[in-house]
Amino acid sequence: MTIELLCVGKIKEKYLQSAIDEYVKRLSKFINVKVREISEARVDKHEREADILVALQKEADQILAKLPQAYVIALAIEGETLTSERFSEKLDEIFRFHPGNRIVFVIGSSYGLAGAVKQRADYTMSFSQLTFPHQLMRVIALEQLYRAMKIMHNEPYHK
Repeated sequence: MTIELLCVGKIKEKYLQSAIDEYVKRLSKFINVKVREISEARVDKHEREADILVALQKEADQILAKLPQAYVIALAIEGETLTSERFSEKLDEIFRFHPGNRIVFVIGSSYGLAGAVKQRADYTMSFSQLTFPHQLMRVIALEQLYRAMKIMHNEPYHK
């Protein structure tokens, strides 16, 4: 089983990278985890809507080019929210019924994800109705994956 986080942008903060590394290490007991980054398209300081759309399309082109044959989950605020237990069940279902045993979570930039990426996704999920910095979202996603694996394997952690 392999889970990949395909993320827009680079992590610059050491504390976030340390947390990411820690959860990847913890998850290695259960699954193979990869975190891949693509470059974030720049938008000038005026942040005009047209410029944002162009940037999102550039990011989408990179994302779509890197998506392997896998079950793709787009992380977006309008996606479905799940409990920790249901998230664990959902992952188990995907691994059992999707050929290839590979799941890719896509985390967009601070502007989100282009519609083309959401359309390519097999599932759109939200961890909260709150807005989180996209760099922090990597840590949150990995922690929730770790929690789901602990639940799936009937190990204590999730309460």
